Amino acid sequence: MHVRTTSHRSRPAALLAALVACAALTACAGPEPSSAASAPASSAPAPTATDGPPAATDAPAPTEVAVPSLKIRSSLMRLGLNADGTVEVPPAEQGMKAGWYTGGAVPGRPGAAVLIGHNDTRFGRAVFHDLKDIHKGAAVLVRDGDGKSLRFTVTGKETVSKKAFPTERVYGATKGSTLRLVTCDGAFDAEGHPVDNLIVYAELG
Repeated sequence: MHVRTTSHRSRPAALLAALVACAALTACAGPEPSSAASAPASSAPAPTATDGPPAATDAPAPTEVAVPSLKIRSSLMRLGLNADGTVEVPPAEQGMKAGWYTGGAVPGRPGAAVLIGHNDTRFGRAVFHDLKDIHKGAAVLVRDGDGKSLRFTVTGKETVSKKAFPTERVYGATKGSTLRLVTCDGAFDAEGHPVDNLIVYAELG
């Protein structure tokens, strides 16, 4: 997953529209990925609004995510930015592990917290493979850095083209504590990458 973005600590609001136009979650590898897809991933541009969530250093990092209805459970790695300004994603060889984007909100704090996970990798089925089956009202549990379990309730989901990723809906500022789960979806392109992304939206409580 490659995500062209900028840090929350310097996010001029004028850049958000531009990011929407240029960013696309690139994708988890398909069943027969090319050599160029050796590190399959899905990505999304980060927000740039000046009133975004607090810095990730303001609170301990979350440690685990679980979706009981889908029997999903994973520890969380920290995902920052690559040298080219894209968002890091879990390594393909750790496909059963999801990650928390540190440039977003800390789960439980005001703002949008973003968790990224593969659907499939060249190693096979990955952590968010069944995320497409989630329903409105389902619980998503996130364990925070203090060991407390936070319950988020799914409010909706959507499948979007990577060429039209809804940057503001995913990363934009929110008054309450919200959560977004992002993975790959859809048919495969010629290089074995899914052409779409699946986004699940949830709110604390």
